[in-house]
Amino acid sequence: MKARDLSVLLSVILIIAMLIIPFPTWLLSILIILNITLALLVLLISMNMTEPLQFSVFPSLLLLLTLFRLGLNVSTTRAILSHGDAGGVVETFGTFVVGGNIIVGLVLFLILIIIQFIVITKGSERVSEVAARFTLDAMPGKQMSIDADLNAGMISEIQAKERREKVGQEADFYGAMDGASKFVKGDAIAGIIIVIINLTVGIIIGMLQQGMGIAEAAKHFSLLTVGDGIVSQIPALLISTATGIVVTRAASDGNLGKDITSQLLAYPQMLYVAGGTILLLGLFTPINDILTIPVAGLLGFGGYMLSRVPAPNKEQLQQQEDEIQTDEMKSPESVITLLNMDPIEFEFGYGLIPIADTNQGGDLLDRIVMIRRQLAIELGLVIPVVRIRDNIQLQPNEYRLKIKGNEMARGELLLDHYLAMSPGIEDESIEGIDTIEPSFGLPAKWITEEMKERAEIFGYTVVDPPSVVSTHITEVIKANAHDLLGRQETKQLTDHLKDGYPILVEEVTPSPLSIGDVQKVLAKLLKENVSIRNLPIIFETLADFGKVTSDTDILAEYVRQALARQITNQHVGQGAMLKVATLSGKIEKTIADAIQQTEHGNYLSLDPSISQRILESIASQVEQFSMLEQSPIVLCSPAVRMYVRQLTERYFPKVPILSYNELEANVEVQSVGVVNMD
Repeated sequence: MKARDLSVLLSVILIIAMLIIPFPTWLLSILIILNITLALLVLLISMNMTEPLQFSVFPSLLLLLTLFRLGLNVSTTRAILSHGDAGGVVETFGTFVVGGNIIVGLVLFLILIIIQFIVITKGSERVSEVAARFTLDAMPGKQMSIDADLNAGMISEIQAKERREKVGQEADFYGAMDGASKFVKGDAIAGIIIVIINLTVGIIIGMLQQGMGIAEAAKHFSLLTVGDGIVSQIPALLISTATGIVVTRAASDGNLGKDITSQLLAYPQMLYVAGGTILLLGLFTPINDILTIPVAGLLGFGGYMLSRVPAPNKEQLQQQEDEIQTDEMKSPESVITLLNMDPIEFEFGYGLIPIADTNQGGDLLDRIVMIRRQLAIELGLVIPVVRIRDNIQLQPNEYRLKIKGNEMARGELLLDHYLAMSPGIEDESIEGIDTIEPSFGLPAKWITEEMKERAEIFGYTVVDPPSVVSTHITEVIKANAHDLLGRQETKQLTDHLKDGYPILVEEVTPSPLSIGDVQKVLAKLLKENVSIRNLPIIFETLADFGKVTSDTDILAEYVRQALARQITNQHVGQGAMLKVATLSGKIEKTIADAIQQTEHGNYLSLDPSISQRILESIASQVEQFSMLEQSPIVLCSPAVRMYVRQLTERYFPKVPILSYNELEANVEVQSVGVVNMD
C-alpha cells in the first residue's frame, strides 16, 4: 500500500480513536493547529481552482474534516470537564478573545456562530441544493448537444466520451455537495450544543468536585469554553466559506482572484464614479475629509492608470489568429491530418443548409442520431459518426453521401415541396415536378403544400424533404454496412461481447480464428442484410466449426444456418406463408459440378452461356414476383447456396438467396416459380 493511502487510513483511525481514548493536552494542541491548517488549505485551493470538478474530492473531504473537528470537540470537552484543562492552544485562544471580560467573549463567540450558521452555512446549503437540481435537469440537453456535435463532426468519439464523462461527474459532484452541505449545517448546530454543555456542566463540576466558587468556576470554564469554541469554529467557518465558493464557482479560465480583479476592474470609468461619490460623501456629511479624500484619490488614480492600458482591437486579434493558423499549416502535423478519411460524409449545397441548421429549425442532426441507434438495433453494428458539411461545388439543392471517400448516393431536394409517391394509379389532378424517389427508385412527384392534402386523399404517400434524405441515408448505409465493418470495429464488438461471454471469445480468437477472419464472416452476413446483433450465437458457431475449417465462406454458411430462426423471422411475417422461387435440380447439379476447389478456397467456374441462361431465368422470376407485389426470394440447397449468391450478387444484390437449412421446420413454403435453363 502506498504511503499516501496509508496516511489517509491512519487519519480515519485517529479520528475514531479521539472519540474513545483520552488524548494528552499537548497532542490535542497539535491536532487543533493541524485542523486550522487543513481548513485554511481547503479554502485556498477552492479559491485557486478554475472549475468545481478540479476539486471533485471536496464532498468526501468535507465529511472527513467535519468528523475530525467533531472528534476534537469530544476530546477537548472530555479534557475540560475531567481536568479543567484542554491545552495551551485552547487557553490562549480563550484568553485572547475574552480579554478579561467574559460577557464580551461569549457575545463575540455567539456572533461568530450566527455568521456561520445563518449566513454562510445556510446559503451554501441552498446553493448546493439548487445547483444539484439544475445540473440533473440539464443532463439530457447536454447529452443531446454532445451527440449533435459528434454527428456534425465538430468533435471526435474520444472527445464526446470525455464530455459525457464530465457531464456525469458534474451531476455526481453537485449531488454529493447537496448532501455534504448538510454535514456543515449539522456541525454548526453541534458546536452550539457543545458550548452550552461545556459552560453549564463545567461550572457545576468546578463548584461540586473542584471546590471552586461560582465566580471562579464561571470565569475558568468560560475561558476554556470560549477558547474551545473558537478553535473549532474558525476551521468550521473556513470550510463553510470554501463550500460556498466551490458550489457558486462557474467554470472559467482563471482562478477566483484573477476573475475578481479582472472583472471588477474591467470598467475604469466606474472607478471615477465611485471616487466622486466618496468625495461628495466627505464634503456634504460630517464624515472627516481626511478619511474620504485619500480613498477618493486612490480610486481616481486607479481608474486613470487602468484607462491608459490600450485594449486590443479586433484587427490585431484577427491578425494574431491568422498568423497562428498560418504557422499550423506550415507544420508537418497539418499535412498528416489531411490523410484522415471520414467513414461516412454527407455533403449538401447551400440551398439545403436549413435542414441541418438547428437555428433555422433543421433537425437533420437529431435524425442521424436516431438513424445510428436504429441501425445499431437492426444490424448489430455501431455506425461511425456521419460528418455533415456544406459543399459549394454541389448544386444548391443537391446532396451526396460518401462512404470511405467514395460517392455512394446522390439526390436532390426541394425544401418548399413534398415528395408524393403514387399508390399505383396515377391521378392527373395531382400536379408536380416529376422525379425519382432516391431510396427505392420509385417514380414520384415534388408537390406544393397546397397539393399535399389532395394527394393524401387519393392515396399518395407524402413525405417531407428531411424524411426523404433520412430514408436515403439509412438505406445506403444498410446496403454498405459490410464496408463499414473493419478489423478495428470488429475488435470493439469482440471486446463488448467479452464483457459478458469471456470464455466464448477466448475460444474463438485469437485461435483458431483471427480478428480478420471474424471480420470477414461478419461482413459476409451484413452484405446479405443479415443482422450480426446476436453475436453470442455467431461466436458459438465459430467456436464449433473454427477448428474444422478456416474458410470464411464456409464458416459464414454455418453461421447462417445457426441463425435460422432470425433469418426466418426476417422474411416471414407472423402466420404468413413464405413464397419463393426454387432452383431446379438440373441447375443445382450444374452448379455443383462447376465448383472448383483450390488451396485458396472454392469458387464457381461456369460456362458464360450457362450463367447467362440462369440469370435470365432468375430475372423472369423476379419480374413475376413484382407482378404479384411480393418480394422475390430464391430457395436452393445448402451445398450450392453461397455459389448461387456469388453468381447473382452483381445482378440481383437485393434478392435474398436462402437455403433449406436456413428456414425453421414449421414454416410453410410455397413455390411460385422454378428457375431452370429451358
